[in-house]
Amino acid sequence: MRIIEKQKNIIDFTLSSLVRKKGKNISLMVVYTLVVFMLASVVFFTRSIKKEASILLKNAPEIMVQRLVAGRHDLIPASYLDTIKQIKGTHAVVGRLWGYYYDPTTGANYTLMVPPDRLQTPGSISIGHGVARHLLGAEEGTIPFKAYDGSYVFLRVKGILPADSELVAADLVIMAEEDFRKLFGIAKDSYTDLSLKVKNAKEISTIATKITQLLPDTRPILRDEILRTYDAVFDWRGGMIVVILTSAILSFIILAWDKATGLSAEDRREMGILKAIGWETSDVLLMKFWEGVVVSLTSFLAGVILAYLHVFFASSTLFAPALKGWSVLYPDFKLTPFVSVYEVANLFFLTVVPYTVATIVPSWRAAIIDPDSVMRG
Repeated sequence: MRIIEKQKNIIDFTLSSLVRKKGKNISLMVVYTLVVFMLASVVFFTRSIKKEASILLKNAPEIMVQRLVAGRHDLIPASYLDTIKQIKGTHAVVGRLWGYYYDPTTGANYTLMVPPDRLQTPGSISIGHGVARHLLGAEEGTIPFKAYDGSYVFLRVKGILPADSELVAADLVIMAEEDFRKLFGIAKDSYTDLSLKVKNAKEISTIATKITQLLPDTRPILRDEILRTYDAVFDWRGGMIVVILTSAILSFIILAWDKATGLSAEDRREMGILKAIGWETSDVLLMKFWEGVVVSLTSFLAGVILAYLHVFFASSTLFAPALKGWSVLYPDFKLTPFVSVYEVANLFFLTVVPYTVATIVPSWRAAIIDPDSVMRG
């Protein structure tokens, strides 16, 4: 019973101590929550956008083949299709037509593409929501495209792509092969690149090697390489945001360091009184431990919850431009929540554990001093 009563006294005194210093604790929790919120927002957004990219590329061709001229991507002859089809293990080898078009009226770059099924009606196009937002009345109108020779190709908007595809289709314009070749002056025996599927996933590297041996001027790009590139890009952008937030993080570190370097005279006097009325050193440390846990855990949970709402319900308003990259046509989409327990645990140990330890260390140093000398100051 005495142990239970002692524990109850420690909890009661911890709560009363927090209430007595509520001004200091509230200001501390605001800064603490803000730091956790910013870090968690970057972690959640980066994790989710990488997950979205992996899902979107799941059904992409295993290998894409580009032709290089002077180290740059160039048009690839249609005859390369027959050469690649002869490689054992390949199937669904098709030529792709895609490119970029700068619209001087909006200052935006569109991605123009011929659908793999070649079913788009000549003279018509389908556009993404990002393009539609920039071209008022585009749903029923006709859009002029300036061709390579200075003439204009007028294409009527047939429809707008589904909203759930906006992550990859915000700037997309789908058109017929005939209109694409006319717009860019591409001959019928050339493609932008080739895509192919592989029957056995274990043979992807082998087939890519055979392609470079048969066609030395080509560069096979594996789907896994694209995924790794996306991961690297978003990790880099997330790291840049963290660097920008370094000032806020340093402020928090200084705050925690201030805790670790010493206690105020009021805190020392408080511990001296507790020791004088019979509290043991372990009891004082336990009280300070719970005081630090309440502040740090409350701030951590508040920061994580706010970051979750910011990323998955407010579309990462604060950090999205930097993490998505520069563009006139930003995709307007909401990420599917993907939260890694491992990353949350890392964030927890990065923010909560150091602060809690910083609370315990000075308390221990003060608790082992004679109560009389502490109260006399």
